[in-house]
Amino acid sequence: MSKLDELIAELCPSGVEYKELQNVLTIKNGSDYKGFSEGDIPVYGSGGVMAYVDRYAYDKPSVLIPRKGSIDKLYYVEESFWNVDTIFYTVINSEVVLPRYVYHWLLREHLEKLNTAGGVPSLTQKVLNRVKIAVPPLEVQREIVRVLDNFTFLSAELSAELSAELSARRKQYEYYRNQLLTFDNGAKEMQLSDVADLFRGEYITQKGSKPGNIPVILGGQEPAYYIDKANHDGEIVVIARSGVSAGFVSYWNQPIYVTDGFGYEAKKDVATPKYLYYALKRKEPELNAMKRGAGVPHVSGEMLGKVKLSIPPIAVQERLVNVLDNFESICSDLSVGLPAEIGARQKQYEYYRDLLLTFAETGGTLATDRQTDRQTDRQTG
Repeated sequence: MSKLDELIAELCPSGVEYKELQNVLTIKNGSDYKGFSEGDIPVYGSGGVMAYVDRYAYDKPSVLIPRKGSIDKLYYVEESFWNVDTIFYTVINSEVVLPRYVYHWLLREHLEKLNTAGGVPSLTQKVLNRVKIAVPPLEVQREIVRVLDNFTFLSAELSAELSAELSARRKQYEYYRNQLLTFDNGAKEMQLSDVADLFRGEYITQKGSKPGNIPVILGGQEPAYYIDKANHDGEIVVIARSGVSAGFVSYWNQPIYVTDGFGYEAKKDVATPKYLYYALKRKEPELNAMKRGAGVPHVSGEMLGKVKLSIPPIAVQERLVNVLDNFESICSDLSVGLPAEIGARQKQYEYYRDLLLTFAETGGTLATDRQTDRQTDRQTG
């Protein structure tokens, strides 16, 4: 029997009382911080920390609940803070409930389901005050918090380690890519227009097309959406034309629809498509710096055509591509594995959180597996 089971068996074997939030805490509005001096007190909005000022609204542990916008995000704060009017803060009666216990409980409640607006997601004090929370003895709350905090700490620690590993691998990959694509001799300096034929993207909108399985390449790493027709098939390197991703380089070897971008097909006997991709990927910061325009920044096909690339013999290109493909595969495996592992840890936390925060209500019939087992033991013992 775990320590938590022992505490429940000793302190609340018949269940616990459920109370509305308004009976264990007070929800407070935020207000504007403009006019304050800069300082070291964080200012919270529904999206997180917005600024730092020289005064605070509250200086005790609190759970911050977004009022508008990202209402699926909760924040637990132990030190002094200020909050704006898009997020509530809570004054918690710690003689009844532990602030950290309230945080874990409200995460379990998925407050975004209480959205009261049709446009911008919103929560009201009236709705939140009626949310019920199980209130076991403080010793039980304290043990639940300890267990759940261990889960979150281990998940955060693992995420940091995996992110650091991925970052190190990417830097290593970029270093070797740049080294491998730097030639003292044996390579020609050629303009992109002499290395590849330009394929211009065609305008299309999601509303004006039919859904399908053909990716629409708008410029970013991921397809913007999928439609039922392609305007290019086969190997091609695409450079995003406009927006924040202008200059982003991607490689495709399948039917695609190129829209707000420039496609480049490597000229036979001059460059292989994959070598062209790596050579341009190395130049990506330079391509991004070519953006022009006061409104939506963009790069032009004329400017891109003048970009100079080092072009060694085809046999050398093929050997380099083989090495770089292996490096990219390692980074790709880590990129896929990282969010999957983080997601698995989050599900594990949610499973145990929901299990640990399920109690029989005093006088009711709802019971956890632990309590049901104990009741069965007593009846058959």
